[in-house]
Amino acid sequence: MMQGNWTVVNEFVLVSFSSLSSQLQALLFLLFLTIYLVTLMGNVLIILVTTADSALQSPMYFFLRNLSFLEIGFNLVIVPKMLGTLIIQDTTISFLGCATQMYFFFFFGAAECCLLATMAYDRYVAICDPLRYPIIMGRRACGQLAAASWFSGFPVATVQTTWIFSFPFCGPNRVNHFFCDSPPVIALVCADTSLFELEALTATVLFILFPFLLILGSYVRILSTIFGMPSAEGKRKAFSTCSSHLLVVSLFYSTAILTYFRPRSSNSPESKKLLSLSYTVVTPMLNPIIYSLRNSEVKAALRRAIRRTLGFRKL
Repeated sequence: MMQGNWTVVNEFVLVSFSSLSSQLQALLFLLFLTIYLVTLMGNVLIILVTTADSALQSPMYFFLRNLSFLEIGFNLVIVPKMLGTLIIQDTTISFLGCATQMYFFFFFGAAECCLLATMAYDRYVAICDPLRYPIIMGRRACGQLAAASWFSGFPVATVQTTWIFSFPFCGPNRVNHFFCDSPPVIALVCADTSLFELEALTATVLFILFPFLLILGSYVRILSTIFGMPSAEGKRKAFSTCSSHLLVVSLFYSTAILTYFRPRSSNSPESKKLLSLSYTVVTPMLNPIIYSLRNSEVKAALRRAIRRTLGFRKL
């Protein structure tokens, strides 16, 4: 549709993996479908186990449950559409659909960054100030920290998405990505976006880099406390309580920082797609696996749940 001197864009085309052969796209569909199902089942299992098992009612597992909810939402926003582009070549997405996908991508991404920082603070208090831990991390405080983490996604998602989709799009509508991320969409805008890009950089620093620095500071204090413990057994137990979270943080932030803080000249669309796959598809699948395999309390709870299930079946 023409308006003035430009074409009004009513839909976008996700380039996704269209440069690959149909056989390779079919293989990717099977791979991503498997990862998607494992992600959903793993995170739902974490939610159920940490809710039902009385031994997993500490703040750490309350925040882990919130993380699993976020990972499920993150996956639902990105993966179903990507699977459609691979198997039935449904590469078009409406203007509203693109805006909605981008909004919830920003929302879940910002909320996860803040929640990971909250989880690091929880581990900091548990290891560095264990006597005051029940007082500082009471039920009310945990609820407020979790709510603040979830709420943090609203301002960045609202401002970024509203601003981007208020720009005029002058005709080219091919988004060189497998979802509506802001850099490939903003590249289609036919107006000066320098002010928005400055705001986007500020938001990225605030919601990605600042939480990361808080996590880094927490773990510097945590490691300093652990190394100062007199017994080897105490060190082992203290480190085991935070090793899973540290691994999850490393996976998430390494790919996110490489994606959004690399110079444009060294950030080709294909490398950005590969990095985006890491934190939108692979990491949400690995999180429940990491917490299940590296956490003895979660493993014990899973064994108890299996025994109860088998016992009911025998009856």
